[in-house]
Amino acid sequence: MESIITHMDITTYKIKTPKLKRKLCIALATDLHNYPYEEIIAAIKDRKPDIIAIPGDIANSYTHGTDNSIGFLYACAKITPSFYSLGNHERRYGGILPEEVDKAGVVLLNNTHIRFEEFHIGGFPTVGNLKWLQEFSELEGFKLLLSHHPEYYNKYIKEKDIDIILSGHAHGGQVRIFGQGLYSPGQGIFPKYTSGVHDNRLVISRGLSNSRKVPRLWNHPEMVFVEIIGIKL
Repeated sequence: MESIITHMDITTYKIKTPKLKRKLCIALATDLHNYPYEEIIAAIKDRKPDIIAIPGDIANSYTHGTDNSIGFLYACAKITPSFYSLGNHERRYGGILPEEVDKAGVVLLNNTHIRFEEFHIGGFPTVGNLKWLQEFSELEGFKLLLSHHPEYYNKYIKEKDIDIILSGHAHGGQVRIFGQGLYSPGQGIFPKYTSGVHDNRLVISRGLSNSRKVPRLWNHPEMVFVEIIGIKL
């Protein structure tokens, strides 16, 4: 499979929070869909993030391949601590076994969370567990959530005490005109959540590749870095 990345945007968002007493750089890598990853890994290495967050759809349920998906996990784990939650392609296809993720050295967060340094990292996958989400939101301290679907934000997450939510899925709306995506599964025509930062907490990547027959137009693949700037109390 040849790489489709003829041009990849590198986007950095900066978010300030009073709940973290340090600076945290996160590489947000989503929607690989089993495509080659060398350019992506090079961009991550160049930036030297503190962690890599992978909120789903590194698999491709249409082609049923996982060689690049698994290789990507191994490559991420060699750079810095990496955390992975599941998207709709993993749910439809399966394909990536938990033991493979563990062997790669990546932490799988599937309606689970882990304490990392001074904060919590959780994963709310496709068809996530709402009871677990509520329990996660009640934890003390700074909370970072990987949630593949940005449309889950209004439905399940917005009113909860979760500091940063990292998403993908929408592929930037597939076709973008004047910065507006045209369509996203789960949101329909002219979707609201396809890219950028919303409410200073929901961060959406346009994704690293394409899984659909509809081409991406005026919508480059995107590698996102999120700089969380803690405010010392």
